[in-house]
Amino acid sequence: MVPYLPDKLKPLMKIAENLWWVWNFEAIDLFRRIDVDQWRDSGHNPISFLGSLPQKALDAAANSESFVAHMQRVEAELDRHMTRPTWYDQNKGDLENVAIAYFSAEFGIHECVPVYSGGLGILAGDHLKSASELGVPLYGMGLLYRLGYFRQYLNLDGWQQERYPETDFFNIPVSLIKNESGEPVIIGVEYPGRTVYARIWKVQTGKVTLFLLDTNIERNIPDDRTITDQLYGGDSEMRVKQELMLGIGGVRAFRAMGINITAYHMNEGHAAFLAVERIRIEMKEHGMSFDEAHSFVTSTNVFTTHTPVPAGNDRFTPEIIDKYFSDIYAEFGIDAKRFMALGRENPFDEEEDFCMTVLAIKTAFACNGVSKLHGDVSRKMWNRIWPKLPPHEVPIGHITNGIQTLSWTSDEMMRLFHRYLGPGWIDNPASKDIWKGIDNIPDSELWRCRERLRERLVSFARKRLHTQLLARGVPRKHAAVASSVLDPEALTIGFARRFATYKRATLLFRDIDRLIATLTSGKRPVQIVFSGKAHPRDNNGKEFIKEIIHLSRDERLRKKIVFLEDYEINIARYMVQGVDVWLNNPIRPKEASGTSGMKVVPNGGLNISVLDGWWDEGYNSNNGWAIGNGEVYDDQGYQDEVESLSIYNLLEEEIIPLFYSRGDDGLPEGWLAKIRESMKTIIPEFNTNRMVKDYTEKYYFSAHKNYTGYLKDNFTISKNISEWKERVKKVWSDARVIDMNMEERQDVTVGTRMKVTARINLGRLNPEDVLVELYFGSVDQYGDITDGVAVPMENTGGEGKGIFSYSGQMLCLQSGRFGYSIRIIPFNRHASRKFDPELPFTWA
Repeated sequence: MVPYLPDKLKPLMKIAENLWWVWNFEAIDLFRRIDVDQWRDSGHNPISFLGSLPQKALDAAANSESFVAHMQRVEAELDRHMTRPTWYDQNKGDLENVAIAYFSAEFGIHECVPVYSGGLGILAGDHLKSASELGVPLYGMGLLYRLGYFRQYLNLDGWQQERYPETDFFNIPVSLIKNESGEPVIIGVEYPGRTVYARIWKVQTGKVTLFLLDTNIERNIPDDRTITDQLYGGDSEMRVKQELMLGIGGVRAFRAMGINITAYHMNEGHAAFLAVERIRIEMKEHGMSFDEAHSFVTSTNVFTTHTPVPAGNDRFTPEIIDKYFSDIYAEFGIDAKRFMALGRENPFDEEEDFCMTVLAIKTAFACNGVSKLHGDVSRKMWNRIWPKLPPHEVPIGHITNGIQTLSWTSDEMMRLFHRYLGPGWIDNPASKDIWKGIDNIPDSELWRCRERLRERLVSFARKRLHTQLLARGVPRKHAAVASSVLDPEALTIGFARRFATYKRATLLFRDIDRLIATLTSGKRPVQIVFSGKAHPRDNNGKEFIKEIIHLSRDERLRKKIVFLEDYEINIARYMVQGVDVWLNNPIRPKEASGTSGMKVVPNGGLNISVLDGWWDEGYNSNNGWAIGNGEVYDDQGYQDEVESLSIYNLLEEEIIPLFYSRGDDGLPEGWLAKIRESMKTIIPEFNTNRMVKDYTEKYYFSAHKNYTGYLKDNFTISKNISEWKERVKKVWSDARVIDMNMEERQDVTVGTRMKVTARINLGRLNPEDVLVELYFGSVDQYGDITDGVAVPMENTGGEGKGIFSYSGQMLCLQSGRFGYSIRIIPFNRHASRKFDPELPFTWA
């Protein structure tokens, strides 16, 4: 069933069914204009909203010339978005038929499609939005969860409870994919002793289509119908079931719809089983061996890791993997040990569990973390996959996360940007030149906008708190206190995120007396708004929430601390738009990136954060505040003590005085200067338009070129690489450095070039099979080269019997102890990655 609309209002459904409206405030205002209260009550869901409107309201809108004109403007803007030339059109070169599949376990596009839990999903949603803005030919693939992630409520004691309301898929902006006969397209995935079926839904997001799989259909047995019930719910085996459907089912869904994908992007390891399915297809349909298919699939897969701690990566026991994949072993022509090696850091450790992140790394030509610091952490974390490589050379790069700026910027601030920056900031948010125009905004207008946004947050928080208290069973007369919490003119700090213990939600409470003195200052008041969910099985995170609730009942803090229940996108919008300061104090380096702090910036908020994740790159001493200097202590209690003191000192000595320091005109000039610096330096860099451009230029283009190159001549490259790898592995024991020599010089200074020669025994290997590299750098106290540099050496001739001479030069870059070594690496010019985890290499 779909809402009945008068003919004049038919474009409303066209707009409602494309989530482009999510980041177009004129479109949002169009729905709000019909009935603002009903729009809010519908959860900002246009399908439910339009279906619940009385005919009288629809007829009034249809008879309003101004409303119809507004609707036509929005429709025209949607049409322009769908047809205009894009960045991709201008930069694709001669590439044709590119199709990128972006797999993720969650997508946070908007609260009306509740298939997200936190930052990973929000990032995935923003990725799709920016791909649409840039015109990148990308499709999303995920699961449509009937019960979504849990909804949070607190009991009288402040303890988190969970409920799982069912989502009516026919009353949200999703639609079934149907075949030519009008029947739903169904795909099947083999599970032990049965096939599990799923239907495919689509969510149109601008130009980008997101497909979601749903197993809740009658063809499945009752247990299998629950596979797509809950996001991150159930036990380890349920995770395997979900990830099978996501990875294998997702690949089959694209094929069932006739979409030929040329590049696959795994957003976290949840989707890594897609590599297994792709290998199976290539073996079955093109007669490849396992190794040939593995080579081809790897060359077209991209993997992004978001997890900086080992425990956050899905691992499954060999028994579970055997249960679900034993039939695959025979089909692949390999044994269980070889298959398990795909998911093990040490392929020879038969006790090691199967890790989805390792599977993704071993089946992708390009891997990346989501900030510069996280890239470094990831290289160290996964060094065991390449045990002979120095950590800094582990082939995991980084592309720092961003936000889709339009989705998170308030209407008020957008109007300021339009007035003083022009319309260019919408189509090109990554332009640093455009954002220099922030200096053109008068102080008075910028501050007035900030005050309105804070007032709106306070009003929202009061209403929300009142509803929460009544729901907990608080008597109505006591719940009335909600109407007086928070001060719309006070410095407002926000803290909202997953309540994982490493994020330290209660670090600010370490010295309660000092905090109370700070918050209750008569002349310079401060207040804090909290929100966030703990995982249902994370009791420590729930204790943090309970502590906040209990502290907020202290009579001295009752009006100063508010916790907003059931954190989701709508609450996030109010908070990032309304707070003055965003607090982030994770244990470094456990925050892979974090994007919530980026969202406050286009709304004039400032960050105070540990130098972790994105803030380690974004902070420049003038655009916010840093908690500490990036120190990491072995004693966590001491770390908490030092960093809580840093927060108190920053609040008392810098943040509060700067906020309340007003000129004769009543404006906080110093504070506004910091806002301007924050906007100019952060917005153009930390946005998903820049991020998706990076993925496209660094990875997607290469993956597509690999796809077309490997496809030529019946996959000749894949076959040749497979044969080459097998030959190299058999004779690699011949490879060794016989001797190496450096020219003797007495006057070695910084900048000197030193010649190094070596005699290399290749035995049965050819010089074309290897890359001989000179590796050099500073030497530490243990005699090891640190952060060395590798440069290729030149083959200067052979002396017979497989022995060759090589020569190279190293540049002495700094004073002090200096060392060098030589290594021999297998090399094939067609290989998609330099360091193949399956191939050995040799050091001198």
